Amino acid sequence: MSILGLKKKQPKTFKVKVITMDAEMEFSCEVKWKGKDLFDLVCRTIGLRETWFFGLRYTVKDTHAWLKHEKRVLDQEVPKDSPITFHFLAKFFPEKVEEELVQEITQHLFFLQVKKQILDEEIFCSPEASVLLASYAVQAKYGDYDPNFHKPGFLAQDELLPKRVLMQYQMTPEMWEEKITAWYAEHRNIARDEAEMEYLKIAQDLDMYGVSYFSITQNKRDKELLLGVDAQGLHIYSPSSKLNPNKSFPWSGIRNISYSEKEFTIKPLDKKKDVFKFYSSQLRVNKLILQLCIGNHDLFMRRRKVDSIEVQQMKAQAKEEKARKKMERQILAREKQMREEAERAKEEMERRMFQLQDEARMANEALVRNLSQIAEEEQERQRLEVTALKTKEEHRLMEQKMREAEQLAVKLVEQSERRSKEADHLKQDLNEAKDAERRAKQKLIEITKTTYPLIAAYSNPPPPPGPENVDVQMEMPAPHRLDFKDPDMKRLSMEIERERLEYMEKSKHLQDQLKELKSEIESLKLEEQQQIGPYNMRGYAEPPYVAPHSNVRHTQAL
Repeated sequence: MSILGLKKKQPKTFKVKVITMDAEMEFSCEVKWKGKDLFDLVCRTIGLRETWFFGLRYTVKDTHAWLKHEKRVLDQEVPKDSPITFHFLAKFFPEKVEEELVQEITQHLFFLQVKKQILDEEIFCSPEASVLLASYAVQAKYGDYDPNFHKPGFLAQDELLPKRVLMQYQMTPEMWEEKITAWYAEHRNIARDEAEMEYLKIAQDLDMYGVSYFSITQNKRDKELLLGVDAQGLHIYSPSSKLNPNKSFPWSGIRNISYSEKEFTIKPLDKKKDVFKFYSSQLRVNKLILQLCIGNHDLFMRRRKVDSIEVQQMKAQAKEEKARKKMERQILAREKQMREEAERAKEEMERRMFQLQDEARMANEALVRNLSQIAEEEQERQRLEVTALKTKEEHRLMEQKMREAEQLAVKLVEQSERRSKEADHLKQDLNEAKDAERRAKQKLIEITKTTYPLIAAYSNPPPPPGPENVDVQMEMPAPHRLDFKDPDMKRLSMEIERERLEYMEKSKHLQDQLKELKSEIESLKLEEQQQIGPYNMRGYAEPPYVAPHSNVRHTQAL
């Protein structure tokens, strides 16, 4: 039996990869699925209910196309890859984002898409508006600004400004970050969804927001123009400027748009105005223009009608959800504030505890230092006591020696006085002897004057009295001596001789005593200096010497 002619069995499913602005998803689709089946599956997966703004876009021959809902997926000109890649994007944009975007997921997807278009320079934005939008984007991502957490450089890895703006000014990334942070710090207490909505409210006023541009010609031979399709209507631009249209056709002023192969015809509602025709050479582009015109016009008309029950329910739920989240944010803010206060109190207590620990440590260190100082002072006190005892003993010894020196000085003074008295007596005796000699000599002269022979015998004057002449007179030869016959003269001569001899003996004895006294005084002075000298060598003052009697001066003179 032949098996030729059997057909290859077709698969019942195919794989699809859907990329949203913040996620990637893969699905296994049935072959018979239409575009709406896949689109609804994606919307259910991400929880999106405002489906009329979005679509599944794919790329075919360098041209973007949107998946049609009424046709099967595989019957359209989708890529033949496996899995087939689609981008879930906003196809139509609202006129007023705050009124039309109800769900938070819808706002978030619009925010991400518009932000990417601004950074990719598909939407022109001035530098000032770019910095402000970047600050709201940072608020949506990081929450409230905290200088303790958001240190300089925390935005280094984030793409926040278009390259055109960065190149327009000679500013460093740190300077741009400083400008963005200055705005970011003012957005405190703004939730993520609120920050994203503020971003969209600023972005919707930009000239290129929500506009899809296509190359057209007004006539087949005319120069190229640009057609812009957005939520407000149709706009004609020159290729050099996408900001200010040369001509605009609002949806409220358009009666009909017709399409025939490569020709589009716009019929104004005012019949007095001319019909506007333009041409597009690419069939796929023409179909895309027609889809966008129909979709934007339908939404334009829908906005002017009463909201459907579904939309009213969605808005009521969104309102309740916003109120609930606002309440939660308030509770969270109070809890956060209480937690911050508790943390501050904890930090204050920890700081105080560390301070007390430091104070205790410093007190312990001071106590240890004081104890060591006290120990050193005690040792010093003991040393001083020992030194004081030694000093006291030395002082006692010094006082004893001083007393001994004083006693010795008194003794020396007494001896000096005694010696002085003896010298005075000797001097008096010497003076008396000299007076006696002088009287005897006077008497002898008187006697010799009365007796002539005696004068002859003593015609030569005798030498002056003195110890050196005594022996001479005593040793005179007998023939030269006087021979007095008169008994009175003889007696007188004997008395004179006797007095002269006594005088000579006393004079010699007195001179010997004077020499002895001088030697004793010198020895006493030397002994006194030897005894008092050690006190001066040790640094003590020489004991005062007070003479108890004025005769000391006589001793010193002697």
